[in-house]
Amino acid sequence: MPFTATVLTMFPEAFPGPLGVSLIGTAWREKALWALETVDIRNFSEDKRGFLDDTPAGGGPGQVLKADVVARALDSLTGSPRPLLYMSARGRPLTQARVKDWAKADGIVVLCGRFEGVDQRVLDARGFEEVSVGDAVLAGGEAAAMVAIEACVRLIPGVLGQAESLSSESFEDGLLEHPQYTRPRTFEGIDIPEILLSGDHRKMAAWRQAQREETTRERRPDLWAAHLETRPAEPSAKSKLKGAKARGE
Repeated sequence: MPFTATVLTMFPEAFPGPLGVSLIGTAWREKALWALETVDIRNFSEDKRGFLDDTPAGGGPGQVLKADVVARALDSLTGSPRPLLYMSARGRPLTQARVKDWAKADGIVVLCGRFEGVDQRVLDARGFEEVSVGDAVLAGGEAAAMVAIEACVRLIPGVLGQAESLSSESFEDGLLEHPQYTRPRTFEGIDIPEILLSGDHRKMAAWRQAQREETTRERRPDLWAAHLETRPAEPSAKSKLKGAKARGE
């Protein structure tokens, strides 16, 4: 069985969305490198009116998806256990490290909330990981689910054209990606950096690394601080001098 993403949602018609286009879509529809399925939570309501939500315990605005309805939807799934994700603004941030772990599994199950959210008891009882795609609140979990799924699927061998393109992407080594350029050489008076046209691969690699470090330092000081902690310490001037003497320089 390929990597399978199962989405529990009130709006299955929202899928596949962007997951059905370009290389990701081709890998699904034509190459069968991964699979996408949706489960309509509404089908698991036992209320004759089809209700699957109720007012918040203790009062407050909005509605909450009921634990028993969500549990029945989840329990209808078959196959080997997979990571259970609940897309939530209060969840732990989606990171490339987490995505890599999920991509190694047989797939993921993603629960999309609506209204004020989902009864906490089903999240705790079934072991859902709460995942946030950013410090913003969405109307529902469907768009966030697509983000998590795409992040996983693109790591599956064969989905993207060039595997080596993954190695220098943002977050792969704790740094953001360097800027990219292509023809025309000049656009609205701005030239492609000359070093990228030099043909000197060593200098280009050094330039790109410097750009990655500078961009990360400016835009994501949290990542930059973590990078500094893991980067090998630079030898001191004194130790460099000792080494030079030892080599007879």
